[in-house]
Amino acid sequence: MDKGYEKERFEKLGIKTSVAKKFRKFCRKMSCSQSMGLLLMIDFFEEHGISPKESLGPNMQTLESKIKKRINAVIAIMRDVEKTQTKPTVAMLQSLFEVDEPKKKPLILEKKYAGDKQKEPKFREKKSTNDKP
Repeated sequence: MDKGYEKERFEKLGIKTSVAKKFRKFCRKMSCSQSMGLLLMIDFFEEHGISPKESLGPNMQTLESKIKKRINAVIAIMRDVEKTQTKPTVAMLQSLFEVDEPKKKPLILEKKYAGDKQKEPKFREKKSTNDKP
């Protein structure tokens, strides 16, 4: 039984036999009673504000093209955000977390001379002649 319509009585509708067979087949496919199937159809047309007499061809195509345009606009916005915000932020974070070993600087005291030849120091300590033991 149809929920909410149990106490209502049935009415007869005058429809052609071929249409009745097609309608019954549709209701079986939708797994609902004939009353509920007809009610669903009427509610659908009223809710969407369309008429069964009009063709949905051009209306559906324009709707589809509008949706595609909006999707393309959203994709363009996402790419722009990725390019201007996400990638630079990721690069900054990666540079912060990279751990490079600091370059080993030689001490000031250690001087490397070119070749094996040792150079004379620039200053020498004077040997004092006054020191007599």
